[in-house]
Amino acid sequence: MNAAFDVMEIPRQHSKVMPKGDLVLAKVADAEEATTGGILLPSAAQRKPTSGTVEAVGDGRVGDRTQDFQLKAGDTIVYSKFGIGATDLEVQGEQYVLIREDDCIGTMPRPGATAADVPQLQPIGDRVLLKIQEAAGVTAGGIMLPENAKEKPIAGTVVRAGPGKREKDGTRKAPRVKEGDSVLYFKWAGDQMETPSGEAYVDCSFNRALAAR
Repeated sequence: MNAAFDVMEIPRQHSKVMPKGDLVLAKVADAEEATTGGILLPSAAQRKPTSGTVEAVGDGRVGDRTQDFQLKAGDTIVYSKFGIGATDLEVQGEQYVLIREDDCIGTMPRPGATAADVPQLQPIGDRVLLKIQEAAGVTAGGIMLPENAKEKPIAGTVVRAGPGKREKDGTRKAPRVKEGDSVLYFKWAGDQMETPSGEAYVDCSFNRALAAR
């Protein structure tokens, strides 16, 4: 185990890792070494990558059932390292991650995708991609919020929705929103992203939304 980076080093005699169950193995993208404007970043300031290319998916066996995968080998995924059980691996000097499909944020349209491609992100499961509008001045119950309220709901417009939440029987429950719908949510409810032009988006589970219309 590489303690400095919390990476599990696979012995050199093993050149391949196969995921099991609902896990996905992805090759991690290179760390960003420069800002959008081309300014080089020192090693300590380089952002740890949270995207990669799917190398393989598990056998889908979870308990007494077998699930299908939305992801497939070759997909470019975006994932969050906050609060989930992703396992970083080093295989033959290359960086990989083992992660549950449901913990992935979504897929990007092409390998090497950048922040400019965020509007094209396809959410996973019951997640939805929202384009942020503005902080809302009322709660979901219609109560006006003072200007100094610590947490104001944020309004977003649905850009794209995932195929839906996977039920215990393996089927998916279709999302209750569609492109163009407005959704209220709190800022901590999802993963926020921004394009180079300053447009703000959030990808969050629909279950964490306050209201939709």
